[in-house]
Amino acid sequence: MLLTLLNIVLPVFAVVAVGYIFGRRQHNPDMGFVNLANVAVFCPALVFSALISHPLSLSHSWPLILAGVLCILLPGLMLALFHFRGIERRTQVLAGMFRNTGNIGIPLMVLAYGEDQLGAIIILFVLSNLLHFSLGLFILSREAGRWQWLKNPIVWAAVAGILLADHQSLLPAFVYTSADLLGQMAVPLMLFALGVRLSVGEVGNLGLAFKLNLLYLLAGAGSLALVAWWLPLTADWLKLLALSVMLPPAVLNYLLCEQYRCQPDKMASIVLLGNVMSVAIIPVVVYLTLTYL
Repeated sequence: MLLTLLNIVLPVFAVVAVGYIFGRRQHNPDMGFVNLANVAVFCPALVFSALISHPLSLSHSWPLILAGVLCILLPGLMLALFHFRGIERRTQVLAGMFRNTGNIGIPLMVLAYGEDQLGAIIILFVLSNLLHFSLGLFILSREAGRWQWLKNPIVWAAVAGILLADHQSLLPAFVYTSADLLGQMAVPLMLFALGVRLSVGEVGNLGLAFKLNLLYLLAGAGSLALVAWWLPLTADWLKLLALSVMLPPAVLNYLLCEQYRCQPDKMASIVLLGNVMSVAIIPVVVYLTLTYL
């Protein structure tokens, strides 16, 4: 399992390292245009493609869907009760709510629990993305107006994906293929941009980042306990939820903080340290879930 985990996590660090090296070799590298393109084009394409490929089924999976939503919202409510010096509450809450369910979560869950769980895994991924690009943007857009998030193309890409998922014949096939190609650029570009940000900013605040990541794990565990007690969840669903709340903060949190000028340097440190900590934490979580659930 450790080797499998390293094979998944190390490429993430490799792309970040390439961005870091590139940034160090440039004079004041400006990733503004690239980050804007990612938010305006590539991320919407990724969300649209995910929803088209894996439509949500409310009738059969409502307990998992409700549990997935609560495992995102409850940590946010818990974290809002705390305030640490030097970090805005919206930065602190965002990183604790939205985990790396995509480029780390999906392959990890498939490898740990089997491909027969892929449908449930995708449900958790889609839920996280929908909330990230609605509630997450709402949290961040304080200075630009609370409804500024409605102007974000990612939100409307999600709406289009939900509406067209069961009516794909309304658009020609090349539209979906093009969206899939564009979406494949989103995650690598996020990781590269994170590396560049670390090269020009302060890779500091590690003490604060460590405390916050520990708090995120505790909030996730507490939320999972409440959800497991309240909802009729199968053992397979509990395994997926347990791993999802223990995943590191999403790289996308950094990209959105960069766009909304919400302490991107601190978010970069939180995301990077969270991914480092996951190398030790995730194997333990997988072992416990496979042994006791």
